[in-house]
Amino acid sequence: MIQAPKNVEPRWPAVVALFAMGGLRLALPDALAIGPPWLILVVVGVMLVPIVWARRIRNHTLNEFLGYVLMGMVTADMLWSLGLLIAALPAHRETPLQLLRSAAALWVTNILVFASWYWRLDAGGPHAREERGVHTDGAFLFPQMTLNADARREMGEDRWTPGFVDYLFVAFNTSTAFSPTDCPVLSRWAKMMMMVQSLISFATVVLLAARAVNIL
Repeated sequence: MIQAPKNVEPRWPAVVALFAMGGLRLALPDALAIGPPWLILVVVGVMLVPIVWARRIRNHTLNEFLGYVLMGMVTADMLWSLGLLIAALPAHRETPLQLLRSAAALWVTNILVFASWYWRLDAGGPHAREERGVHTDGAFLFPQMTLNADARREMGEDRWTPGFVDYLFVAFNTSTAFSPTDCPVLSRWAKMMMMVQSLISFATVVLLAARAVNIL
């Protein structure tokens, strides 16, 4: 009989983030999106069915693969919309209000997308972190990882592992400060992803929002 891991990480924050990405897409003008505005919401809803099913039958390989496929689709959609928005700037096809709203929606989506990627990739993903029971090694050096065993026990953190909110915090800092704050980055893949996230954030906040404000 297969025993469930003792430290089960809740998945609902990641699911809420996925639906939030789909909801933010509704704020984009039709010219800046592929297909109808509700497309990503439908894709998320449909893909979550086999993802949840795979986890319930403990087929973690399939669960992980389908999760990557879904995140790849959401990421590609965000990058496509960002490219269309940048391309639309010289032509002045969008109103200042639409530019501001689109830039804000893409900026928040950028945070959620990369938080989801960090959560899925760090230390093998949520299932691998659950199996280990305690998080001592990964792409990010969280403050709890620097405590010794005695300090962890005293603080009640002896079984601590990062959850989605921890990665959301990292992604938020990357998009606002363009750098990590209390969480140094250790792995090369994480450094590269944070560079891409910062670049996207810079494009949306500095280039798009600033242009919209200037033409108000």
